[in-house]
Amino acid sequence: MSVTVRIPSPLRPLTGGAATVECAPGTVGAIIDELDGAHPGFRDRVTQDGALRRFVNVFVAGQDVRFEQGIDTPVPDGQEVTILPAVAGG
Repeated sequence: MSVTVRIPSPLRPLTGGAATVECAPGTVGAIIDELDGAHPGFRDRVTQDGALRRFVNVFVAGQDVRFEQGIDTPVPDGQEVTILPAVAGG
């Protein structure tokens, strides 16, 4: 049983270049903890003071977790988590 986490390009150096990583189902926070255990430094890049960083967007099954339960949003088995850092442009 697993969840697929899509890793954005800026965070791939932490995952050894992997674009996707399999994690155990749980909450967004538990998945971030699992990723940090396997890839140290991951948590610091996506969270601050126990919450998602302002410019990091996380989607579970296409739904923005900021409009759900934030870092406590459940991620059932078989779902996909997408992490997208906001990028400024002009």
